[in-house]
Amino acid sequence: METDIVTISPKFQVVIPKRIREEMGLSSGEKAIVMSYQNRIEIILMRNIRKLRGSLQGIDTSFAREEDRV
Repeated sequence: METDIVTISPKFQVVIPKRIREEMGLSSGEKAIVMSYQNRIEIILMRNIRKLRGSLQGIDTSFAREEDRV
């Protein structure tokens, strides 16, 4: 896992490194949730659910049921 160091500006802004923007397919104007969690900052992208269609294609959906749940 590569890491990047960013600088917090006087306006408390941070630039997401180009490598990460390209890797995640980010574009200008996208919305994200920013939250603190266990002493760290997390950024969670708010992606349009329609864009995720087909992203789980081929996933194994089988699982073992308990006998009394059949």
